[in-house]
Amino acid sequence: MTPKTGEQLVGDNDIAVVGMACRLPGADTPEEFWQLLRTGNHGITRQEDGTWRAALENHGDFEAEFFGMSPAQAAATDPQQRLVLELGWEALEHAGIVPGRLSGTRTAVYVGVASDDYAALSHAEADVTGGYSAAGLHRAMTANRLSYHLGLRGPSMAVDTAQSSSLVAVHLACEGLLRGESDLAVVAGVNLILSGHSTTTMELMGALSPDGRCHTFDARANGYVRGEGGVCVVLKPLRRALADGDRVHCVVKGGAINNDGGGPSLTTPHRDAQEAVLREAYERAGVRPEDVHYVELHGTGTRAGDPVEAAALGAVLGTARTPGPPLVVGSAKTNVGHLEGAAGIVGFLKAALAVREGELPPSLNYTTPNPDIPLDELNLSVQTDLRTWPVDEADGSRPRRAGVSSFGMGGTNAHLVLEQAPAPRPAEPATRTLPVLPVIVTGRTAEGLRDQAAQLSARIEHGPEHSLLDVAWTQAAARTVFGHRAVVLAGDREELLTRLERSAVHGIAGETGRRVLVFPGQGTQWVGMGAGLLESSPVFAARLRECADALAPFVDFDVVEVVRAGGSLDGVGVVQPVTWAVMVSLAELWRSFGVVPDAVVGHSQGEIAAAAVSGALSLEDAARVVALRAGVIGRELAGLGGMASIPLPLVEVEERLAGAGWAGRLSVAAVNGPSSTVVSGDADAITEIVAAYEAEGVRARQVPVDYASHSVHVERIEAELLDVLAPVIPRRSEIPFYSTVTGELVDTTVLDASYWYRNLRQTVRFEETVRLLLDRGFGTFVESSAHPVLGIGVQECADAAGLDVVVSGSLRREEGGWERFLTSAAELFVRGIDIDWSVLFDGTGARVVDLPTYAFQRSRHWITEDGSAEQGQTSEADADETLLSRELRGRSEAEQLDHVLELVRVHAAAVRGLATGDSIAPEKTFKQQGFESVNGIELRNRLRAATGVRLPATLIYDCPTPLAVARLIRDAAAEAATAAPAAPSVAPAGVPARREQRASGQDEDAIAIVGMACRFPGGVGSPEGLWELVSSGVDAVSPFPGDR
Repeated sequence: MTPKTGEQLVGDNDIAVVGMACRLPGADTPEEFWQLLRTGNHGITRQEDGTWRAALENHGDFEAEFFGMSPAQAAATDPQQRLVLELGWEALEHAGIVPGRLSGTRTAVYVGVASDDYAALSHAEADVTGGYSAAGLHRAMTANRLSYHLGLRGPSMAVDTAQSSSLVAVHLACEGLLRGESDLAVVAGVNLILSGHSTTTMELMGALSPDGRCHTFDARANGYVRGEGGVCVVLKPLRRALADGDRVHCVVKGGAINNDGGGPSLTTPHRDAQEAVLREAYERAGVRPEDVHYVELHGTGTRAGDPVEAAALGAVLGTARTPGPPLVVGSAKTNVGHLEGAAGIVGFLKAALAVREGELPPSLNYTTPNPDIPLDELNLSVQTDLRTWPVDEADGSRPRRAGVSSFGMGGTNAHLVLEQAPAPRPAEPATRTLPVLPVIVTGRTAEGLRDQAAQLSARIEHGPEHSLLDVAWTQAAARTVFGHRAVVLAGDREELLTRLERSAVHGIAGETGRRVLVFPGQGTQWVGMGAGLLESSPVFAARLRECADALAPFVDFDVVEVVRAGGSLDGVGVVQPVTWAVMVSLAELWRSFGVVPDAVVGHSQGEIAAAAVSGALSLEDAARVVALRAGVIGRELAGLGGMASIPLPLVEVEERLAGAGWAGRLSVAAVNGPSSTVVSGDADAITEIVAAYEAEGVRARQVPVDYASHSVHVERIEAELLDVLAPVIPRRSEIPFYSTVTGELVDTTVLDASYWYRNLRQTVRFEETVRLLLDRGFGTFVESSAHPVLGIGVQECADAAGLDVVVSGSLRREEGGWERFLTSAAELFVRGIDIDWSVLFDGTGARVVDLPTYAFQRSRHWITEDGSAEQGQTSEADADETLLSRELRGRSEAEQLDHVLELVRVHAAAVRGLATGDSIAPEKTFKQQGFESVNGIELRNRLRAATGVRLPATLIYDCPTPLAVARLIRDAAAEAATAAPAAPSVAPAGVPARREQRASGQDEDAIAIVGMACRFPGGVGSPEGLWELVSSGVDAVSPFPGDR
């Protein structure tokens, strides 16, 4: 290969570093590690036993449940394996990859690991005969554990070449990618010091520094300090990474590995071998030695190792650049000690960060050159302060390049060549902007969600300034979705910070059943409905235009212009076509967000929209039905009648109508729920009955129509409707159509002119149809309309059946834009509905940025003397106890009520769009504070998610003040707290959780045989046949067959 000069080209063999994670002394993230490096700090401390170490704290802490492990399994698993699980997850998230999406892919895992102190400790101090320990204590499983957990099908191997293990692992991963063995590689190195024996061994070798410092290349060099931790990187071929739009932190140009073989001794470094590995690395990388600016040394600070490494570097890289500036060198071991098997990847991370950031951090503890290292002669220079990466005066465009060395005690040498990443391709110009964006935060537990939100808030407030667009996209596209969910809607950074604390839509994902789109009848309309979406949603706008075009032959107005201009909705001839078009367009918007219905149901006129969405009618035929039927209604029925909604059961309303004065004037038009009935008839009769109910304290209200659908009034237009709708040709729907005319699932080929007359004339059997849907496993009801009116009816049907369902609207009166629709989408999402948020970001130019990875909820898992699991208290609540119940335990009744009331006020304020809970008066009624039924449903859903307490759909009517709601919730939660066991379900830290006695007949390590098969001589073809043969003493031995 011909080496390249200064230009930066994308080579076929270039490997991109697209993700990074670390857990190092004084640094839990790559960003923290970089700050430790550039500020010249270190993580070395004196231990209780008098030794020096760069140590991690809480080795045994781990969120076992997150990785599908029981406490016993976690305790029987080497903490190094556990650390690799965490780092692998974090590195993938850092790369913008959702780990679960890699299942079944050719993703490789390579882990450099050279010790297994936990296994030695366990065998020496505990009974580790359990089944988990065979894999948990085996060093070879360190990589396999991550591959298993994520379902990865690429190569998976632990690499042990002593101190060079992890850099060799990076090299092998690069080679595997280039050979096509894998498409992506996760590479880690880990080292935990859990036993004093290994330290004693290194002391006896004379390798450790007695003064607790690593003096790399310094005259005081007297050994190194042992270090703990781990690093993980994600690698990908550069061409693919650039094509995929990945963030590339640096590029691996090439590398080499070899062995000292035949040197002075097995453990003595060999200059010739080190020179050879350097020359091969730069030849394979296609980089001239003089084009390298910096080398991250193996740099152990030992009297034997440093001079040999310096001599080899000087011969290959230092003197090759004469008379140019010297090669700059340094060692991370001066900051975080020698991580032994993980040391190489620590140096790799430092070099990658330096190349990316364009700065050279100081190498510590260097004042006087080692007399055995003639730096000037070798043309080397130790970096002792922070400085900007030097720019070549002759070629200022030359990319930054660095080398990384790592040498194993047994002679296995590795060197890799890194280069500055190519400039990212320019962001696609934004073709649209959004006034509000959803920022998604999830956790596996309630505590995990809280910590995740807190970490995100801290990063946004104090970290790099990312755009709200990029933050929202990263959280939506590059993070795993867990069961505890929150969505914050914000228009700018400040609003996001405020709402992260209090105003998020949040809930717990559960079983949601199949999905129904619900289309209401007239009464949902309002001037300007959907106008906000028309301007901000291409999907909604395109479908509304299609609806307008389908209506054009039948109406004398343009639906799009009516919506955009907020034109008058006077008259059924305008209201119904426009409402129909908005409902159909909202259904299309829901579809684009991934909410595809498993069934549709319509209420009165809403059935026309349901027919269009399900495919039962073409868009043109549906437009014909809604426009021509509305025209006939307007000419023949308008002004003659009315309708009223009565919040009472059907039987009570029917008894009322059977009384004197109502016969022939009013009839039941619709049954929407157990306590929701609509009556229809003469206009004066409607006025009278509403007044009568109101006088009795019943919340009756007139529906905003001036005609009497679903009454005898309709019969006068039967002939005309059958005539104008005769051309309609129904077809079999693609989506099941549940009819509120029949109360059944229907064959939609019957939706002809006669059906659409009956749809207008007969009583709407909505409650009956919803009950049927519930019986058939439908559990999510999304009202596709400009204002929700059927949610309470659906919820009451579910409550009556004892079912927990998800009910949501789309828009609301005076809230017809993105924020309201996204709030509805968020309400579905937090309850467990899959939402495809990507459509929201199309054309915005959003990019994945660096945000906090998962906030693990760790507890201690450690082996005890009897081999059982020492386990700290986990974050999981008792299954029968709500989070609120735990918060209330131990408080007085007054304190409990104050706590719950504050919760109610905060959520009530969020529903009303108010800044704080202080704006909600505890003893004023919700009605006095501007709440309507739809606000009540939202508040009920929020409080149910926040407290875990089941609450009725009519919450704000049953409990008319915030204080009354607080009392209801407090009583329910306090009862749960009293019933729940106060003690944790697992042993507290330091107390062994004893294994269940075998006398119970169970052992968690016992293996059940659940299937058997066999073939044996003597005609045995089953286990039963074998048992019969052996129990009867039959000899099945025969001469060897002659035909073989």
